[in-house]
Amino acid sequence: MQLTFVTRQDKINKDGSAPIRAIITFNGVRVRKNMNGIRALPKHWKKERVRPNTKGEVYNNHIEYNKILDDFSEKVNTIFRYFYLNEITPSKALFEQKLADKIFSANALAPKFFDSFTEFIETNRTTKALGTIKKYRTVLGFLKQFQVYSNYTLHFDTINTEFYEKFRDYCFDERETLNNYFGKLVAILKTFMNWAFERGYHQNLEYKKFKRIEDSIEVIYLTMDELMRLNNFEFNSEKLNRVRDFYCFGCFTGLRYSDIRQLRPSNIFKDYLKINVVKTRKIDQTIPLNKYSKEILAKYIDTIYEPLPHISNQKLNEHIKICCKRAKIDTPTTITRYIGQKRLDMTYPKHKLITSHTARKTFITMSLMLGMKEAVIKEISNHTDSRSFKRYVDVSESFKQKEMDDTWNKIEITTI
Repeated sequence: MQLTFVTRQDKINKDGSAPIRAIITFNGVRVRKNMNGIRALPKHWKKERVRPNTKGEVYNNHIEYNKILDDFSEKVNTIFRYFYLNEITPSKALFEQKLADKIFSANALAPKFFDSFTEFIETNRTTKALGTIKKYRTVLGFLKQFQVYSNYTLHFDTINTEFYEKFRDYCFDERETLNNYFGKLVAILKTFMNWAFERGYHQNLEYKKFKRIEDSIEVIYLTMDELMRLNNFEFNSEKLNRVRDFYCFGCFTGLRYSDIRQLRPSNIFKDYLKINVVKTRKIDQTIPLNKYSKEILAKYIDTIYEPLPHISNQKLNEHIKICCKRAKIDTPTTITRYIGQKRLDMTYPKHKLITSHTARKTFITMSLMLGMKEAVIKEISNHTDSRSFKRYVDVSESFKQKEMDDTWNKIEITTI
């Protein structure tokens, strides 16, 4: 790239001054740009800048004019460094677009998009939960696959409306991504862009317009009858008995899988647990124990499994379905999901929908139905998201209405 400033000899004024034009050449392309408002006499135009006037002359604005020329030169050089660092082949249209972009500056000379995303993950590795870091890595891989498929090169300045629409269509049409998962991808991308913006890697705020799609989904939980049936079922396999105990312990305490997995004998007291919550990092969270959770813990005292067997999340999700199937937890259950505007209604035997997450949902839902105060449940479950907690309240209210319909509303009043 070569940049030169020249006087326009075809536009000389009556006083002999001429306007200044910038000429940028690259790859056989020539771009001309008039430097509006700047004029210079031939005697003041030296080495592509305006020379100061002599003491006897009228001030010729050389300070202001040269500042404009220097800023323009810096911006042109920044644009081409940006092209180079991001491996972009410059074109006349792209160069003029960057030149006209008032917010484009040296801050655009950030590391490559994916290099920055990797830095973002590493920076958060010591402060975020392991599950969160895994999600970040998954999103990084998803974006790389999108770039290969769409041939849409990701840079900080290309994260705009065009990107959002192409990425959305790729997720729904090519990957058949459910709306809620797409929403999580967008949320993590926005978190990364915020992180990069705070470090001066870019000044592109288009990503703030991205909308996170989120559909309400069913709360899958075990009824009290199903929970007790599972808890009291004796399996021929000791492995399945251990899986059942691990899962039911979550149903009776409201603990997440990550917290049950971290339990040690030192966390257990006579009537309660005291733990440091993995996900929210809350210290000394107290979890009261009921008679059912105590009975499960008592099974493993002085065994190699104390306080509870260690089971991977993958194995737990795989084997708890087998446990529930054998306990005949097979009520037909319909779930509805959306891929964009496409609705999917799927009906399964309930045991196929049981995962480690449904244990916590069972505790919250059953506690509400049994009349425990919402504030107490939130404290026990360390629930910080009021919107998601409302789903359980709605399920509980619906259950109470059904009970009313099955009892009081069936009474027929006989008039005499």
